[in-house]
Amino acid sequence: MQNLQEYMLPCLNKKLFGFDCMGCGLQRSLSFLFHGEIIEAFKMYPAIFTLIPLGLLIVTSFFYKFKNINKIINGLAIASVLIIIISFIVKQLI
Repeated sequence: MQNLQEYMLPCLNKKLFGFDCMGCGLQRSLSFLFHGEIIEAFKMYPAIFTLIPLGLLIVTSFFYKFKNINKIINGLAIASVLIIIISFIVKQLI
C-alpha cells in the first residue's frame, strides 16, 4: 500500500489552500477496495459505494436501455452527492 501512494495524484486544493476538498480520499479508497479492505475504503471515502454503481450504470445505459434506468441513475447521483457533502462536513468537524 505504501508504494502505491507514491503514484497517486496529489490534491491541488490541499496543496494550495491547506485543507481537504470533497474528493480527497477517493484514490486511496479505491486502492483499499482493490486490496479487499472494504471497511477501510468506506472510512476513507464513503461515497465510493454509490459512485461505482453509478458509473457502471451510466456506462451501461449507453449500450442498453432499461425501463427506469434514469430514475436509478438520478437516485444514485443524489445519494452520492449527499454522502460526499455529509462526509466532508463530518471530516471537517473531527
